[in-house]
Amino acid sequence: MKGRIIALGELNGNEAAALLVDGRLDDLLLETDAPAPGTIYRATAGRPIKGQGGMFVNTPDGTGFLRQVKGLAPGDTLLVQVTGFAEPGKAMPVTQKLLFKSRYAIITPSAPGINVSRAIKDDDLRDRLLEIAHEEMAGNAMGLILRSSCADADADDIAQDIAQMRDLAATVTGDATGTAPEKLLDGDGPHTLAWREWVEPADVNSDAASFADLGVLDQIDMLRDVKAPLPGGASIYVEPTRALTAVDVNTGADTSPAAGLKANLAAARELPRQLRLRGIGGQITLDLAPMNKKDRRQFETTLRAAFRADQVETALVGWTPLGHFELQRKRDRVALSEIIT
Repeated sequence: MKGRIIALGELNGNEAAALLVDGRLDDLLLETDAPAPGTIYRATAGRPIKGQGGMFVNTPDGTGFLRQVKGLAPGDTLLVQVTGFAEPGKAMPVTQKLLFKSRYAIITPSAPGINVSRAIKDDDLRDRLLEIAHEEMAGNAMGLILRSSCADADADDIAQDIAQMRDLAATVTGDATGTAPEKLLDGDGPHTLAWREWVEPADVNSDAASFADLGVLDQIDMLRDVKAPLPGGASIYVEPTRALTAVDVNTGADTSPAAGLKANLAAARELPRQLRLRGIGGQITLDLAPMNKKDRRQFETTLRAAFRADQVETALVGWTPLGHFELQRKRDRVALSEIIT
């Protein structure tokens, strides 16, 4: 099964989308009962949290936690947007910096200006895109970012996308004057997210049985195991705890002098995929196979290249005194372990 295939189906009765590359599951988006990232509320400010630089806010779907709350007082009305999934027992993370994302455009009400993705290098194309943007945003004070997907898109489609997001942003931001908490916009579901984020050419299968027919269910079932195989007989164990996720790299039966480095490089290439599919965020600690300190730079280079192509924001923090490598990853997906048992 060669090429890219997007399967739009269901998992346990909820909407789901899967991306397969040459038959191998590469990404997975799942619907949950929790508010999806991108959901926008009119909320009321609650009590500030001393020492944490934030405060709780009240929404129709529960409590949110907001950072950077200068100038806010308890009882104030404000617009907030969900930025990720909360850990069990914690408030959902929210921000006042609203973003309205679509396939080609991002409207930024609090950040004026028009910009084009740096991934688009062609100067003539950038000029054409800026012409479209200025025409559609004429007389509007909100900001606009044209995404890299505009590079291969039709001009009319881009213009229509900008206009729809502009009007939606104007409607939502104009509804901030009420007093009671209210949901103003739902975050995108898996099928819409797939259309928005998986922009490379792909065949789309929206049959009800697509997950079963394409082997997606079998590959999801394999993710129940904490062990994931690597090339050459090596493996990694991905084990979440309440505090952090531990990733252990093993060389397997290879006892050659270069076994540790080979296993670690293979783990670096595979790690973004494993974290995506398992929906893992937060603190991640890598317990690597033994290798010389002089090989650390090569490992870091490989790891950075692997995460550069990953859509989930991940900070490569660095080495610990014990020789572990630490990462911090945004929780913008629900953990797969919370959905399948």
